[in-house]
Amino acid sequence: MQRSDLSLKWLEVFRETAHLGSVQAVANETGLSISTVSHHLRSLEDQLGVSLLNHKKRPMTLTPSGLVFLKNVDQALKLIGKARAEVTLGSMADAQNLRLGLIEDFDSDIGPSLAVFLAAGMPRCDFAHHTRDSRDILAMLRLKKLDIGVANLPNDGLGDLIDFPMIRDPFVLALPAHTSTDPEDFLAGKSDLPLLRYVKTQQISQQVDTQLRRLKLDLPSRFEIESNQTMMAMIASGAGWSVTTPTCYFRARRFHGQVTLHPLPIKSFARYISLLATPECPGQVTAMINATMRDLVEKRLLDPAYEAMPWLKESFHLLAVDH
Repeated sequence: MQRSDLSLKWLEVFRETAHLGSVQAVANETGLSISTVSHHLRSLEDQLGVSLLNHKKRPMTLTPSGLVFLKNVDQALKLIGKARAEVTLGSMADAQNLRLGLIEDFDSDIGPSLAVFLAAGMPRCDFAHHTRDSRDILAMLRLKKLDIGVANLPNDGLGDLIDFPMIRDPFVLALPAHTSTDPEDFLAGKSDLPLLRYVKTQQISQQVDTQLRRLKLDLPSRFEIESNQTMMAMIASGAGWSVTTPTCYFRARRFHGQVTLHPLPIKSFARYISLLATPECPGQVTAMINATMRDLVEKRLLDPAYEAMPWLKESFHLLAVDH
């Protein structure tokens, strides 16, 4: 074989194809056309002189040569990504590029405050700030479309993402303020009001449903709601009740006079929110953003929550730093 000139794009497309098993899936993820993805794969195999993928199988699988090559390509691309991140991020003052994703729970106060801080502290940086749900944040981190993200931890593991635990966010009852029904009766199915659920595709909905099944609570519902603000508006109007968290509640401050929180009259459970970083992201930048986020969470979320509802102190709090 002649001197090898392997394109970085060929290697990246090969790695994505090996993980996703489909040219169509890679095209969807990367924004490339199907013909371009196929061209990159053919060019790589032609340059190497070996078959890396079983193209006729669905999903596509790796050949023995492909398995060996993927192992080394993964390591090489991680090193390249780390080098690229250290050059483009570097120190806060010299950072040139940062891609940050925050869950929608922080879009009303903490997210904007963090963006203002970063814009002032990173004057040379091209800064991309995304607001998504947790599933999208995790997917973007795994695809290296984000450097840092804040998300609700999943149940299926984090892969190679670095986890900086941030908040224990307990599940609570959110009820119309004017209701005369006891909190226990809502979970016992003795209320005339329907349970309002988050849509099934959201991670918070899956966590609530899993816990209710464990407790053998079968509560009918008529509504599945994607928007947290809509959820709180419906509770405020007396149209239903929900199992939610303090973080979700404090996003919807305009409804606080019409919605009240109560501890769950069952075994307590919570979701856990973390700052997550790719392995390539420089530790100095991650540590600074993590410290800033924790400070904002404490001042803008926890302190007002404790003042309004002191009973939340035991269950709603920052998690210990283990990095």
